[in-house]
Order: sequence, then C-alpha cells, then structure tokens
Amino acid sequence: MRPGQKSTFARRLRRSMTDAEHRLWFHLRNRALMGCKFRRQHPVGPYVADFACIERGLIVEVDDGQHSNSHADERRTGYLRSRGYRVLRFWNNDVLMRTDAVLEQIHAALARNVVSLD
Repeated sequence: MRPGQKSTFARRLRRSMTDAEHRLWFHLRNRALMGCKFRRQHPVGPYVADFACIERGLIVEVDDGQHSNSHADERRTGYLRSRGYRVLRFWNNDVLMRTDAVLEQIHAALARNVVSLD
C-alpha cells in the first residue's frame, strides 16, 4: 500500500470504528488515561494500529472473532514489537463487557518503563 493510500485507509477506519473501539476511544481520547496521548487507527509501517500511544510505546488492538489464532496477527505483533512497541490485544466482548478491567491493564502497561522510539 502506498503512503497516501494508507492515510486514506486509516481515515476510513476511523469513520467506521466498531462499538468496542468507540467505547475504548471514549476512555483514551483527550489524554484521559494518565495524561497519555493516544492516536486511533495510526499507521505503523505496513499496518494500522487500532490505538497507539507513541510517547509510551504502547499499541492497543481490539479484535473480533476473525482474529482467533491468526498467524497474520502474530506477524503483525512481531513487526510492531520489532519497532519498539508493546502490544496489548483485547477481544471486542471484553472491551464492551469488562471495560474497567481492560482499562486497568492499559493503565498498568502505561505505568511501566517509558520506551524511547528514537
């Protein structure tokens, strides 16, 4: 995918977020969690991360059933980790039904050492 296409694709993903992504974004936007800035549908290399906190080197992915045991997700996570990111994955159902528990896990990940991506 060419750079301009990736930006267009990310923009389209922002407009068509799932219910779970909307719920999580409500809690992550405007530096609402620990004062950390999150970007939604943020391009990273050949991928588009659901949510990325660049300053803390954290990516949060929200997955549905199509992602169970996905080798593509393993490659994606490996790529993101090779770029210095920590990756958290949550199921849509967990985000919708156990939002507080998901936010606690994200909070704990943000509280860990700050990662420099220079």
